[in-house]
Amino acid sequence: MNCIPRARIASTALFAPVLSYPVAAQQWPARSVRIGNLLMSGVILGRDPATGAMPERIEDQCANMFVRMKAIVEAGGGTTDDIIKMTVWLQDRTQRAPVNVERLKMFPDEHSRPARHALQMNMDGGALAQCDFTAVID
Repeated sequence: MNCIPRARIASTALFAPVLSYPVAAQQWPARSVRIGNLLMSGVILGRDPATGAMPERIEDQCANMFVRMKAIVEAGGGTTDDIIKMTVWLQDRTQRAPVNVERLKMFPDEHSRPARHALQMNMDGGALAQCDFTAVID
């Protein structure tokens, strides 16, 4: 069996130039791994990129979550067009509208949107939404 080299793209230094995270928020870039042309993110929360705090409103969390998703795929050498699947977890699954607003902004073409699956999950720390994604980068 051949071992494929893995490229971890999780260091704060890699993300700092993209979003200028403060030192207090260093722990929040999601751990992500690229193996060959496959990029998989860890869990992405909707923390405020300026403060690292979790916003109270789901609309703000979703906006931050999509900004982070874009930063991660770009740090991995791709674009949002390379995202093929995202999974979204919601504290209340009936609150899909804020996710859909940000999803339509990022993926306006209905023929090239990634697959999506939404699940309900109890979350801690004030999180109302979180996601992860898979991208295939050419």
